[in-house]
Amino acid sequence: MGTVLDSHFLALTAIITVGYQLFFFVVTALLKFDKVTDFAGSTNFVILAILTLVLKGTWHLRQVILTLLTVIWGLRLALFLLMRILQWGEDRRFDEMRSKLWRLAVFWALQAVWVWTVSLPVTVVNASDRNPSLQAEDIIGWIMWSIGFTVEATADHQKLLFKNSLNNKGKWCNVGLWRFSRHPNYFGEIFLWWGIFVASAPVLESNEWLVILGPIFLTLLLFFVSGIPLLEESADKKFGNLAEYKIYKRKTSPLIPLPSAVYGNLPAWFKAAVLLEFPLYSRNLPQHERSNLYRKNQRDGSKESKMR
Repeated sequence: MGTVLDSHFLALTAIITVGYQLFFFVVTALLKFDKVTDFAGSTNFVILAILTLVLKGTWHLRQVILTLLTVIWGLRLALFLLMRILQWGEDRRFDEMRSKLWRLAVFWALQAVWVWTVSLPVTVVNASDRNPSLQAEDIIGWIMWSIGFTVEATADHQKLLFKNSLNNKGKWCNVGLWRFSRHPNYFGEIFLWWGIFVASAPVLESNEWLVILGPIFLTLLLFFVSGIPLLEESADKKFGNLAEYKIYKRKTSPLIPLPSAVYGNLPAWFKAAVLLEFPLYSRNLPQHERSNLYRKNQRDGSKESKMR
């Protein structure tokens, strides 16, 4: 069917994304109903992937596979998040937004940017006329997606089961993958979208390489804005006075899954520089607790060095 508005469907996908998110923003603002927020974000990815594939109409294998991977991820996440919020009731992220329309609008605007930007690799691949033969990047990217998807889905399921158990009321999740990472679901999501980018690489030329902004934006968003910082703040407020939680936080990687025996004995500088244990993730602990956490990290790392 040729092209629509521009050769890479960038304008079309932007218009559709803004319109889709604007519709749900109006519903949320008028009805004070925020249970569909995550559903709206995840399904938007599905719409863009299928629409660009169908509009281009070339149906290259790479296009079909990347679209299918996006649809599987989007539908799984949308249904999971919708089921979770229906079980739990209100979304606490919006407690302070419901009475402040401008803050709610900023959230929905950011969600629109997230959808459009992270979808860029799939959008550009689906819009392309190029169809090089299968390459190593394709296989590597698909494997990365499979690993990331499995980790994210498993972590989500484990946490849901943990939260739904009455025996775990008032506890933080530290079972399954959550024993090795404080945010394994985010690790999985970041990894799978970098996999999508790698799998799109054989098609990219010239300025099309700017689609790398998609996984970069997602990574920065989860690192510094709406992902890890918010959850670390919430956990510190709830459990920051518990000795067991402090030990868990000190010995558990913030993102990349690692055995606690390994992570807990690494030096503080290595955790910060390589494993992304940013001070931002402990800013809501009291100052003396942050200092203790840093000193214990250093002490654990020194003990490990001596043992070696």
